[in-house]
Amino acid sequence: MKIALFQMCSGIDPHANAKAITDAMKAASEGGAQMLFTPEMCGMLDRDRARAAGKIVRPEDDPVLSAVRATAAELGIAVALGSLAVEREDGRWVNRAFVIDGEGTVRATYDKIHMFDVELATGESWRESAAYAPGESVVTAEIEGFGKLGLAICYDIRFPGLFEELGQRKCDVIAIPAAFTKPTGAAHWHVLQRARAIEASAFVIAAAQVGKHEDGRETYGHSLVIDPWGEVLLDMGADEPGLGFVEIDLSRIEAVRRQLPSLANRRDIPKSADQ
Repeated sequence: MKIALFQMCSGIDPHANAKAITDAMKAASEGGAQMLFTPEMCGMLDRDRARAAGKIVRPEDDPVLSAVRATAAELGIAVALGSLAVEREDGRWVNRAFVIDGEGTVRATYDKIHMFDVELATGESWRESAAYAPGESVVTAEIEGFGKLGLAICYDIRFPGLFEELGQRKCDVIAIPAAFTKPTGAAHWHVLQRARAIEASAFVIAAAQVGKHEDGRETYGHSLVIDPWGEVLLDMGADEPGLGFVEIDLSRIEAVRRQLPSLANRRDIPKSADQ
């Protein structure tokens, strides 16, 4: 299967971001890709929550989701829409991934479970939980010809329990869209992505935000595709947005799992009393 990753520098205008994504979908389709992967918060990246508030709406009213679904149906290309900021039924905001098939149907959604609440040594402070509600469910999706897709978002990558569950569900591919900061990306991005692929014996596809954004933040880039052995098949670097293509061979998964059957060999860790 040939896939495409769209490395983005998303701004604060959802309509401009929607056009960038649909243009990327057309280029991906013309390049022979059967599925496109986009980064976290691809519809709008805005740390000014008061300014962003009027643009965060219910999914059925979201202009990015609507445009992507229509274009997917027009082109027959599937999309793993990394995530959008949307309003859920109770009025809370969530950071939500969407899996859309080649008919424009939403096949699965996943709400980011782990909130990015950190104080970095650089002085950057982030409190995702101040605006967004965490998700509560592990989600996988079946896409025809693509196998089982597991869903995670950005900061989720630091919590191995989620990926142990995705591994036990025998995911073929795990999508980890992101908007990693530059300091955390330089320190941990590559090693964490490779570790998650190795642990789950699955392909990891991590479309990322890159560069200096309209809201003033800077993101790390380096959109990646990792094979089940931990080998980097694609690294889009940290210089600019763009479209990257890679062929993935799903038969590689079974070959790795036969050679190193860590999922089959897993045992529960005994609990011992405190000494």
